[in-house]
Amino acid sequence: MTYEISSWPEGEGAARAAELFTGAFGGDPAGVWAAPGRVNLIGEHLDYNGGPSVPIALPHATYAALSPREDDRVRIASAGADPELWTGALDDVRPGGDQPTWVSYALGAAWVLARAGHALRGVDAAIVSCVPASAGLSSSAAIECAVGLALVDVLGLPVGRRELVGVCQRAENEVVGAPTGSMDQSASLLAGAGRALVLDTLDGSTELVPFDLTGRGLSLLVIDTRASHALVDGQYAQRRATCERVAGREGVELLGQVADPYGLLDRLSDPVEFKRVRHVVTEIGRVNEFVALVRTGAYDRIGPLLDASHASLRDDYEVSCPELDVAVEAARGSGALGARMTGGGFGGSAIALVPAGLVGQVERAVGRAYAEHGWDEPRFIPAVAAESGRRVLR
Repeated sequence: MTYEISSWPEGEGAARAAELFTGAFGGDPAGVWAAPGRVNLIGEHLDYNGGPSVPIALPHATYAALSPREDDRVRIASAGADPELWTGALDDVRPGGDQPTWVSYALGAAWVLARAGHALRGVDAAIVSCVPASAGLSSSAAIECAVGLALVDVLGLPVGRRELVGVCQRAENEVVGAPTGSMDQSASLLAGAGRALVLDTLDGSTELVPFDLTGRGLSLLVIDTRASHALVDGQYAQRRATCERVAGREGVELLGQVADPYGLLDRLSDPVEFKRVRHVVTEIGRVNEFVALVRTGAYDRIGPLLDASHASLRDDYEVSCPELDVAVEAARGSGALGARMTGGGFGGSAIALVPAGLVGQVERAVGRAYAEHGWDEPRFIPAVAAESGRRVLR
């Protein structure tokens, strides 16, 4: 049996976080802040290559209830974490520290803010989330951004949203040790309801474009493969290092800065470098075509771009896996207009563009395909473009 992952209504998420806070620390929090997970529509592995991507924020969010303290102590509770309550000092959370990984995600932004000269105090915080973990939907950035918003707000720090994107990305890169780009944090903090975020990481510019499939009789279905997904096992870093090595030989920092990318492909003799760079170059082209179609409302024509993106990620960037490939093929074979893996890969989720009346049919087909392989049941998330991070309870 396959099943869907539901988001929480905003009030329910806020209430759960406040209840956990009261149970752990007594009293009420100063407020509750929410930050969403994201799904990337197209433009994979481009955010660290100086290319564009097009994510949307999900209705699924992480909620952080938080109050400041008068000392430098930190107490942080998280439902389902190990341990569920962590206590320490602000200085204990740092690169190479012995704090649990989930604490690095939750408090890494505090380390970055302190290094930037902002005056911090200790906090009590409680975190709950309905963003599926290990699904490639940026549950990590949702934690970073929810707590980051809370710290900036409750401590009155002069940090805007765009600056906070960089703070949270640096926290993930340096405190957690995951060499990700800025797409996840940008989507969580800058996206909008009914809008997709066009993020150009070459110049940092962003644009919100309409993305509302409902009126066109379409749905975006996220398929959580439940296959193991981790970005700190070295595979992600290897691909980033390959792209940076090629860019360095070209005298630029990022592949997106190469003036003649197809000429570069002609000059590459190493087969691995050629495939990695070919994905980056062709994916940039697909993103540009995708955005042009979305601007005109031609949602029914974006399916082939999703298919081509998956083939490139599977064959050139080699970040897919059998569970993702089977989900994509089963979705296409049962009525999806296009489908591809999304996120960093090596597991996680796929997305499918599906006529609204065929969603159940696609879910059943993917479920049957998984059963035939003896895999765990997939999970499904009907995705709509939701709000960015915000304060939800005062």
